[in-house]
Amino acid sequence: MTFLSPRSSIDSEAINTRSLLNDTLLDEHQFIHHVTAPPEEGFEFEDGPRNQRYWRQPFWWPRRRRRASEENSNGSCMKCDKTLPGGRIRRRKCTGLCLGALILLGVVQLFSLLGTFLAILFPDPIGQILESWGQIGQTGEGLSSWPTDFTRDILPIRCHSHNDYWRRVPFYSAISAGCISVEADVWLYDEELYVGHSTSSLTRNRTLNSLYIDPILDVLTRQNPTTKFHPDGNASRNGVFDTDPKQALTLLIDFKTAGPATWPYVLNALEPLRARNYLTYHNGAHIVPGPVIVICTGNTPFNLAVSNASNPNHDVFFDAPLDEMWEDREWEEAHGWPDWGEGSPGEALVEDEGSAEEDKRLDDYPWGSGRHIYKPGQHRSYPHDSSNTIRVTVDVGEQDGGQDKPNATAIVRPDIYTTTNSYYASVSFSKSIGRVWRQRLSPRQIGLIRGQVRGAHRRGLKVRYWDLPGWPVGLRNHVWDVLMREGVDILNVDDLWAAKRWGSRRRDYGRKG
Repeated sequence: MTFLSPRSSIDSEAINTRSLLNDTLLDEHQFIHHVTAPPEEGFEFEDGPRNQRYWRQPFWWPRRRRRASEENSNGSCMKCDKTLPGGRIRRRKCTGLCLGALILLGVVQLFSLLGTFLAILFPDPIGQILESWGQIGQTGEGLSSWPTDFTRDILPIRCHSHNDYWRRVPFYSAISAGCISVEADVWLYDEELYVGHSTSSLTRNRTLNSLYIDPILDVLTRQNPTTKFHPDGNASRNGVFDTDPKQALTLLIDFKTAGPATWPYVLNALEPLRARNYLTYHNGAHIVPGPVIVICTGNTPFNLAVSNASNPNHDVFFDAPLDEMWEDREWEEAHGWPDWGEGSPGEALVEDEGSAEEDKRLDDYPWGSGRHIYKPGQHRSYPHDSSNTIRVTVDVGEQDGGQDKPNATAIVRPDIYTTTNSYYASVSFSKSIGRVWRQRLSPRQIGLIRGQVRGAHRRGLKVRYWDLPGWPVGLRNHVWDVLMREGVDILNVDDLWAAKRWGSRRRDYGRKG
């Protein structure tokens, strides 16, 4: 059997349909360059009709590439003047464009690298000064530091480092992010205060002194140096932040063991800060600010915090229960309290949200239990001139946010929590406000937040919600936005750097008060 080359005449006896493919000759004079379909029905070869199925070349079969000399400028074949398939032309154009774009990017990158290289070789005078400033033998030698530059360039933000002891570097990680409040859970064992979330996480070297008291004292010593220009280092009482020396650091100590037994050891642990006059305290008439504010929560007994005998210096404050401070707007206006303006806390809320069971559970609460529902025409706010205690059938204690209540069988009038004995007013967000559905806080929940914020601010206390939703991120950011907008003073966070990035776009996230 003889096979024919593309430019030879047809030898009818040598035709083999499986070997023709795209280079088959249909007659003696015409060369077919673009066979894309089988011959028409009824076509007869010289040796007779053949009805065999046309064999198509599989995609993996090697194909002969057309030489550029066989194509016209418009992409048509020089032999048969047939235009190449449009898809092939488009592919070639796309390939050319991609290659051109890559070449252009390469040229731009080359010029960028060349410019960087030239800047290194021939720096401008200002660049030379910036690069070598403070180095030995260079411009500005010895001028790049100052005594209080330990926290240089750190801007304080209104965030509380929740469970700060879990971080790889406790305390220092928080202040490096700008947090103005840190938290330590303490356990009393063998007359020592250990820090940890549970007893299984405690170690001998992780104590309240080693993780917090000593580091705080170290930073404050750096920020209040004794120099020729400042002979009395304790006179200024600068805070931990060099950018804002008047901003106080809050140390929240959560009692995990029995409060009466733990209390005296906490007071004793604070003595180094007290001796240097670093603690904020109440002198009987007003608050005397200091670089550190100590607040006790958890199993802390309220009666010990307010007692002159157990808290003689009044430099340890109580974490008041925020869920007992709800106040509606109409009661506020009736008693001449400050006008909050239109759209402020205490507006009438929708009545169709919530459950009958929840409303029934609240019938005995004069000001709400943290789940108080304010409805149009309903006024159950706390009467301002009533007795100190109102007894209700409810269990109190750790289930209500972990703060100890003065009496296990009574809820005490919330007006006893003032700036003389308390600083924060805190509550669990999930227990007080409830679960957030549909990724947004409902009007009912926002109204509850407004009432609690109003009640705490009337008493001069700072509002803090803990147990905030942390995921999804969109829900977390939405809750943060609402809390900041409604006047919450401190944001309880676990992801410090996420809070810092989020807060960088808000004007109201910096220091307040």
